[in-house]
Order: sequence, then structure tokens, then C-alpha cells
Amino acid sequence: MGKSEFSCDCNIIHRDAVEEVLSKMPNEDIFNHLADLFKLIGDTTRCKILFALDQKEMCVCDLSNVLNMTKSSVSHQLATLRRSGVVKCRKNGKEVYYNLDDDHIVKLFEIGLQHINHKS
Repeated sequence: MGKSEFSCDCNIIHRDAVEEVLSKMPNEDIFNHLADLFKLIGDTTRCKILFALDQKEMCVCDLSNVLNMTKSSVSHQLATLRRSGVVKCRKNGKEVYYNLDDDHIVKLFEIGLQHINHKS
């Protein structure tokens, strides 16, 4: 495959395609939030936390054992994920249990994992 196979050598603008996409284009703020979400989950430790929580609701102590990390480190990452709306928590007595915030986060994580596993 030559380099030119991936380049467009014409000067034709397909106005209908351009207008259709532009009419659906979200504003800059939406793209900033989307980029922030991908940056947030683009961290190996946070991906491991998301994987664990995709399997089962867990408390900080359990996550610390699964990830072989200190409770403080896990709590810091969970706080970041919670503030961003990726995980939520519920309190049961003195214990705080975490899980993925909603089905959108579950799907986003699972589809990403499937994509990586399919490419391997």
C-alpha cells in the first residue's frame, strides 16, 4: 500500500455530506467533555478499577486487595472517578461500596475491552 492510497487527490467537495455532518456537529463544550471522559478512563489504574467494578460492586478495601494498592491510592482514584460521574457509591453502615455509574459507562468500558480483545 502506497502513501497515496490514503490521500484524496481531488478538489471536489461533497456539499451534501459536509452539510449533513455539520448539521449534527455538537458544540465545542460537548467535545471538551467527551475528551475529558476519555482522558479520565485513559489511565491504567483507573481502567483496572473500572474492570473490577464492572465485575462486582466493591468497597475500597476489596479494590485495594484486587489491585495490590494502598487504600489511600485507590480512594484517590475513586474520588476522581466519582467527581466525573463514572462511578457512584452507596454507604452501608461504615462501609462504602462503589459501582459503575450507569449503563452508558458499563457499555463504554465493555465495548472498549471487546475492541482490544478482538484486535489481539
